[in-house]
Amino acid sequence: MEWLAVILILPYLCLFLWIYINILKIKPFKPHGDPALFVSVIIASRNEERNLPVLLDDILVQDYSPDLFEVIVVDDNSEDKTFALASEFAGIRNLKVIRNEGSGKKQALRTGIGASSGSFIITTDADCRPGRSWLSTIASAFGHFKPDMIIGQVVLKSQSGFFNRFQELEFLALQGVTAGTAVSGNPVLCNGANLAFTKDAYNEHSENLHNELVSGDDIFLLHSIKKAGSGKIIWLEAENSIVSTQSSATTASFLAQRARWLSKAGSYSDVFTLVVAIVTFVTILVQAITLIAGIFVPKMLILFMGIFLIKSIPDFLILLNATTRYSRKSLLRWFIPSQFAYPFYVIGVVCRAVFSPGKEKFNSPYPRGI
Repeated sequence: MEWLAVILILPYLCLFLWIYINILKIKPFKPHGDPALFVSVIIASRNEERNLPVLLDDILVQDYSPDLFEVIVVDDNSEDKTFALASEFAGIRNLKVIRNEGSGKKQALRTGIGASSGSFIITTDADCRPGRSWLSTIASAFGHFKPDMIIGQVVLKSQSGFFNRFQELEFLALQGVTAGTAVSGNPVLCNGANLAFTKDAYNEHSENLHNELVSGDDIFLLHSIKKAGSGKIIWLEAENSIVSTQSSATTASFLAQRARWLSKAGSYSDVFTLVVAIVTFVTILVQAITLIAGIFVPKMLILFMGIFLIKSIPDFLILLNATTRYSRKSLLRWFIPSQFAYPFYVIGVVCRAVFSPGKEKFNSPYPRGI
């Protein structure tokens, strides 16, 4: 049993060390002048009267020429003042506020992109906060690299307490996997809170977004472009392009969000993404089983600690790199407690996804995340 457990986790060690090696290849991007590229910013919103005006204020003060971008707010059947507040917002030269031609975020994005004038689309969420050079940096990257998709950086706003620190560490780990796989040329993740793509790429692949699922407007587009083989997808490592977003306020909302992420995995067609998911889940399952077994058979605790150390090596390296790049190294003091909590968190997410299928709705706010 001991050797079997070790053998089962070796793929995790190899895979995530490979991801870490690719992360080391990341080169920060420096904007190369003004590309004079007209871009369309699409914000799908539902019941966002508190957050949307703040985001629009951030966009208002962008250092990109106001003649070179438009903002399209798509109201998805809000029950509050989202539409009215967006319509009354003054200052953004090219601002359109329209209603969703249907329901759900995927249809809202489709409605917004259909109404857009730009050949390059940038998406974000209403609760996000971009920096002043967000648009100019992304536009410069598009002009320089000529990609079909740009995967942008997203960070969680820092808050106190173990629950929030755990979320930050997990999110940074996901950003590390996103960056490492993208740099390798085999991306598996992205986040619609900071995503850019050509309108041509979207129109070509928009039928592959699995409209029957609540979330996945971002990752299914990524997988479809990747599968076609002709599209160029890049990771944008640029401090000025980072977008920050809110962490989940409660444990229930956090688990519900992660359950949504997991529930769409059954619709993934990207083989490498499935391999990463299966290897990760098997490793965590082995970890949990050996820990629980150790309660009844003390010698199993030794095996658990061995597995714990093996898994922690690539995890720590990826997080050390991520926390350094995002100036959040102080989070590493929470690494060991988070590692112990992680197997039970994953099992909780799996149980939520298995025993509560089809119950996730388009509530306020939108389902966030990868």
